[in-house]
Amino acid sequence: MRIISFMLILSVLAVAPAFAQQPPPTFPPDRLDQLVSRIALYPDPLVAQILAGATYPDQIPDAARWADQHHYLHGEQLADAIQGDQLPWDPSVQALLPFPSVLEMMASDMGWTSDLGNAFLAQQQDVMDAVQRERRKARDYGYLRSNPQVIVSGGPYITILPANPGYVVVPYYDPGIVFFAPRPGFFVGGAIRFGFGISLGAYFRPWGWGYNRFDWGGRSVFINNARWGRTWYNRGEYNHPYANVHRYGPAERVPERHEAIGRSERERGAEREGRRAPEEHRGGDHDGDHDRR
Repeated sequence: MRIISFMLILSVLAVAPAFAQQPPPTFPPDRLDQLVSRIALYPDPLVAQILAGATYPDQIPDAARWADQHHYLHGEQLADAIQGDQLPWDPSVQALLPFPSVLEMMASDMGWTSDLGNAFLAQQQDVMDAVQRERRKARDYGYLRSNPQVIVSGGPYITILPANPGYVVVPYYDPGIVFFAPRPGFFVGGAIRFGFGISLGAYFRPWGWGYNRFDWGGRSVFINNARWGRTWYNRGEYNHPYANVHRYGPAERVPERHEAIGRSERERGAEREGRRAPEEHRGGDHDGDHDRR
């Protein structure tokens, strides 16, 4: 028995250095452009959270399921549920729970999510450059403009910021359209839809909302007002500072305290297309809540 235990210890010790010594992946610029194209036109704070959360791809499917089943909770109720359920995922993943459609997108294509996270771990500055390249295309072709929901800067770096810092929109667009020259007669003003968003007040500050930004000139990403320092080489032990979010282990989960009500296909489809999702479980086609518009 002692021999078996000793051999198991040796095998674990052998695997750990091998994991640490895996060479980082290398993504060429055109592949990076393709990876970020789905999210490049999202507001800066949301892009930052998606990139950070994508570095934990193994946690995304469970988080997407939880977000779907708790989509009817908003504001303080949702924040309390996230804390009360003692969720075992990294705070960067928990920060995306108010956005079930975003987590659904990530969970439905885990190859893309894993590659995006690995690219951000290994080539953070190159990923930021790719976002800027895609934004520049969309702006120069006339698709990307300021509107009542977002403010688009003119440069030298293109920022996309919520017009209301407490209300983050999830735009809907087709990457196969907005990064290419419009065909004659095409109405560029309708190519990006900004009809669906989430109100994020002080309740979500513990997860960094309100304190996320890109320092495009300094080529850095700030989450929860601290520079994101997770890289390919420290990914096994890195913990970003979230002073007010306790990191629970899987064994610490408590029994579910809320009814699990998944979104209907109609609700999912509306959010995917940038439209307001009706709260169908509440018996109507209305929003039914002041926190989601």
